[in-house]
Amino acid sequence: QRMVDTIDQDGLASSTAIIVTAKHGQSPQDPLQLKRIKDGPIIDAINAAWTKQTGDPNNLIVAGTDDDLWQSYLSVKTQAAADFVKSYLWNHNATAVLYNNDGVNRGTESVPHSGLAQIYAGHEAAAFFGVPYNDPRYPDVFGRVQVGTVYTGGSKIAEHGGDNPGDRDVPLLVYAPGAVRPNQSDRWVETTQVAPTVLQL
Repeated sequence: QRMVDTIDQDGLASSTAIIVTAKHGQSPQDPLQLKRIKDGPIIDAINAAWTKQTGDPNNLIVAGTDDDLWQSYLSVKTQAAADFVKSYLWNHNATAVLYNNDGVNRGTESVPHSGLAQIYAGHEAAAFFGVPYNDPRYPDVFGRVQVGTVYTGGSKIAEHGGDNPGDRDVPLLVYAPGAVRPNQSDRWVETTQVAPTVLQL
């Protein structure tokens, strides 16, 4: 508001465009939907189950980043190994700590499918990211979480980078007196539209 007031005071309001957007949102938007799940015990259980089934003493999941999504990179690059992880995640519950940052102890909850809503493994994961199956950059197993799930053992109340609306639905607001009429659109927008909008104005 102070910036807008200064623009007005300097007589620049009619020649200044203000564009407000963000590169991502946060999920969950309602903290009472938060379900904090430690991913370490899940990964350890998958690796132990893999060793028990195959006799391979090496960890199957060797890398990954889990926040409000699941992504695992595997030591064995086969569809069968990816499907093994997908099956384990989908067929096991996870214990979640419910939101308690307001001082209210809401306890824990057993969350189905390890907190995931959909899992892409192997060829499915490659197709999700639009790359060839032999491209080494995509995660072997990728999961979209149930809204509210954040993989953390800490005090996070939200995370970003996932595939839920809270992460991806970010508004783009343009205010330019004399150049833009008041209007609202429900069409998808992207931050790549900022520069062309500035140039058009």
